[in-house]
Amino acid sequence: MEPVNELLNKTVNPEDLTPEQRWRLEHMKIHEQHKGHESMHAEMILILLVTLIVAQVVLVEWKKRHFKSYQTATLIGMWVIPFVLCLKNQWWRFIFTWLIFSCITSLVARKALQKPVQGTTPRLVYKWFYLVYKLSCGLGLLGYILMMATMFGLNLLFDSKSKPWMDAGFLLLFYGLYYGVLGRDLAEICADKMATHVGYYTAQGMPTRHLESGVCAVCGNKLLVSEDEEGVLENTYKLSCNHEFHEFCIRGWCIIGKKQTCPYCKEKVDLKKMFCNPWERPHVLYGQLLDWIRWLVVWQPLILFLVQGINWALGLE
Repeated sequence: MEPVNELLNKTVNPEDLTPEQRWRLEHMKIHEQHKGHESMHAEMILILLVTLIVAQVVLVEWKKRHFKSYQTATLIGMWVIPFVLCLKNQWWRFIFTWLIFSCITSLVARKALQKPVQGTTPRLVYKWFYLVYKLSCGLGLLGYILMMATMFGLNLLFDSKSKPWMDAGFLLLFYGLYYGVLGRDLAEICADKMATHVGYYTAQGMPTRHLESGVCAVCGNKLLVSEDEEGVLENTYKLSCNHEFHEFCIRGWCIIGKKQTCPYCKEKVDLKKMFCNPWERPHVLYGQLLDWIRWLVVWQPLILFLVQGINWALGLE
């Protein structure tokens, strides 16, 4: 085998080299290119660390002082930045799923933002985001199981290499977390807008309409059965504050909209009583992981782009 350092001194066709030789050749070229640039590299690392610290402080203060604008900017970034990056790298699988999700979600959100809200709109919105919620949980769980199975060597039973299994597991986990977080944030906005337009809920202050007996405060439609009566289509659920709702509506309000208060009086909801399954309780599945995912998907690429711009302005390569 011809030494790689000899290959550096003459022109060779990369197709004539083995994969190992090509990798070693690229490594040697990078090493030769950056030889003697240790001080410049240290300066670039310092710029990166300082930028990360300053950006983190700015984002924390922004979130604390102007949460709505921070939330809006993060949501736009979550929706747009991965699509732009995948379009640049021609990752067509993600682009295809992103277009389908965006088209359907845009149509659903458009109906949710209409005023006045149609009687069938809340159920349609909750059904769509509940489907996204279930699919994202399933994909994330499947990806995690696949990655754990690969670590324990289950792929060897099928005479398969570990890399395809790990790549598939990571891909499923990313899809589950990304669409789960994005769907959750969009569902919360839609839930707020719908409930506000119905009139029984306001983000601050008292309701603009009086809740009549036998009416659901989420969708504004009549309740089909009483609390103790078994429903044919749907049951009725009463919160600890004695306000009644369609079971599907209040589950959509709590699970999909991520609300932990009564849609009418804003009393704290006893989620343990409502949801025996812990995976259905808001904030249990994602918890603090949500902010980390938003940071990873939205702010980290922007910070790295800013660092590259600073390095370019200072003439560092």
